[in-house]
Amino acid sequence: MPIALLRARETVMGPIREMLSQSDINEQKWRVLRVLEERGPTELTQVAKDACLLLPSLTRIIRAMEDEELATRATDPDDRRKSITTITEAGRALIVAHMAESNAIFARLERDFGHDKLEQLLDLLDELQRLDLYKP
Repeated sequence: MPIALLRARETVMGPIREMLSQSDINEQKWRVLRVLEERGPTELTQVAKDACLLLPSLTRIIRAMEDEELATRATDPDDRRKSITTITEAGRALIVAHMAESNAIFARLERDFGHDKLEQLLDLLDELQRLDLYKP
């Protein structure tokens, strides 16, 4: 099953990586941008969870994104131990620049795989991720 999941991921991510290569942005930064666009200003730990990244990796990625002016980071005024990350206008512009192609990729996926099967797959994957396989 792990190999089948990796193969399916590559089927979906291949065209996305190709799209992103036009902007010199990797898929991890793209996921962060998408999370920040959807959620708005978000605490770093939540961004890591939503973007499926380890917090130390995200910290390094956010530093690079700040240098590229795609995101900003500030200390949470309510809890100075936390950082709040926000997408910048340049980050939004990058998402907008890829939106048509991204939508076309997922439209092809839905057309070729089938709407009902795609919805079923998403439901099953959501159910699978909620399992706690660490419990005996």
